[in-house]
Amino acid sequence: MSAPTHVTLELDDIQRGVLSPRPTPYAATYLVFRIDDRTQGRELMRRASAAATSAADTSSPLGDTWVSVAVTYWGLEALGVPRSSLETFAWEFRQGMAARARTLRDEGASNPQHWEAPLGTRDVHVVIAAIAPDPPHLEAAIDRARPAYERLSGVTAVWRQDCYALPTEKEHFGYLDGVSHPAIEGSGIPGSNALEAPLKSGEFILGYPDELGGVRTPQPTVLGRNGSYAAFRKLHQDVAAFRRYLRDNSAGPEDEELIAAKIMGRWRSGAPLALAPQHDDPALGADPHRRNTFLYEQNDPMGFTTPGGCHIRRANPRDASVAGEVRLHRMIRRGAVYGPPLPDGVLEDDGADRGLMFAFIGAHLGRQFEFVQSEWMNDGVFFGAGNTKDPVVGAADGEAGYTVPRRPVRRRLAPLPRFAVTRGGEYCFLPSLSALRWLGDLHD
Repeated sequence: MSAPTHVTLELDDIQRGVLSPRPTPYAATYLVFRIDDRTQGRELMRRASAAATSAADTSSPLGDTWVSVAVTYWGLEALGVPRSSLETFAWEFRQGMAARARTLRDEGASNPQHWEAPLGTRDVHVVIAAIAPDPPHLEAAIDRARPAYERLSGVTAVWRQDCYALPTEKEHFGYLDGVSHPAIEGSGIPGSNALEAPLKSGEFILGYPDELGGVRTPQPTVLGRNGSYAAFRKLHQDVAAFRRYLRDNSAGPEDEELIAAKIMGRWRSGAPLALAPQHDDPALGADPHRRNTFLYEQNDPMGFTTPGGCHIRRANPRDASVAGEVRLHRMIRRGAVYGPPLPDGVLEDDGADRGLMFAFIGAHLGRQFEFVQSEWMNDGVFFGAGNTKDPVVGAADGEAGYTVPRRPVRRRLAPLPRFAVTRGGEYCFLPSLSALRWLGDLHD
């Protein structure tokens, strides 16, 4: 880990959607566009640079409302970015998420051949995301962005996903979401775990030193600096199957909630097992200053309180003894619910499409998003558990069960079915505001 340094981020050039936690509650919309005419695509970039919000703009009249603009590799190509520049971007980004399906364990029902069109294809060029505290403010954000793409016949809207966050902040499986986020040097935004030292800004923003002391910047510098990468994913959640699994593996309602906590690593309220090992503590779950401030190694190295295989410990092992350096694999995670909730108590699927739109943000697609997805979510070797998979979002195949460490005898649950299926996704580049203007000013 690098020594502490003072870093000044150029917040007025970084898109706000890269660093700012989302408001609670909030509504969001993802709009995807295809560029059919290079000149009009560049005009879209010029207009988008005015619609996008900077990370320094935290006191705008719109409050917690902002617009983010992202471009895929195929989008950069469609805009006419020179080949010499394209080749300086991360090679995972250049391949695209669909081409990385095997590494990401997007197989079977999650295979890109089953994704929603046009996700995962070369027709996905630009992604505009609007975030706001409520639907009326969201419409205002969309109205702000609309002039960027309206009346451009050479730019075609090809996909839209509306999503939201409930006032309870919970996702469809019933857990509090959005609890953990890292502190980033120079951002001015505190992390959610007071025990975690801030990470180097280069882990998340291109053009700055990262944890290894390196600086990644796609060329030319005006295009790469102050940008970031984002992995967008749409995950369908089989809520009925998840509820049945909890019911079938429990001895009653109280035991069902305990199993749910052992699978996630938190109670439904957001209270972590690390701080509330025996019973849920809703007051703790509601306290953003306490609910994420904990470590594992000193008090729970064997996972008797928070199982090593549970979702939150896989996603961020913190200080636990695992293979590798945890700080090299941290990333910003943001999720938004889509689709109607399955009514409480219903155990049969109603056919509605519901799930999460995830955005994973970082400067290193390979050692952040792809590493976590392949090694921590879909393998257990890093903590000595063979090829076991994450019980919530892993590519489970119904063959391996879930183990809850317990004295004197561990508890073995039934084989895990797959509860989350990938419906689409893409790797994107989040340009700086000056990079958006540069893209708009390109000439053949």
